[in-house]
Amino acid sequence: MTASQDLKINDEISVPYWELVETFTRSSGPGGQSVNKVSSAVQLRWNVDASSIPPAVKARFHRLWKNRITKDGEVIVDASEHRSQPRNRDAARERLTQMIRKATQKKKRRIPTRPGRGAIERRIKAKKELGEKKALREKIKKRDL
Repeated sequence: MTASQDLKINDEISVPYWELVETFTRSSGPGGQSVNKVSSAVQLRWNVDASSIPPAVKARFHRLWKNRITKDGEVIVDASEHRSQPRNRDAARERLTQMIRKATQKKKRRIPTRPGRGAIERRIKAKKELGEKKALREKIKKRDL
């Protein structure tokens, strides 16, 4: 890999090529007769903790993808859906790019709101109707005549 193969996330963030480790294995996916001969599957490893991305993005990445991060702090992305090694390589890199892109987006702060008067009235009306329906299920009491 060369410097031109850095993973460009957005205008401010990119992952240098030397932070990515690619290994190639035999794929179990499509490939016909050459599936057992050619190492077309790609396993892309990236150490999140030792990376050069901003700390805030690292923290969000850890929160979003905690199940995908190993004890060593690495994310492993596998790609074997294509027949050719270059296409699997591009697919793995694109998948990692999308994961990091998702971590760069800050979560929008929720502004708490109150329900409107109509919604409150409908809720109370529904509760009263349900209560009346249940009241009809009670046993009939004998009255003194």
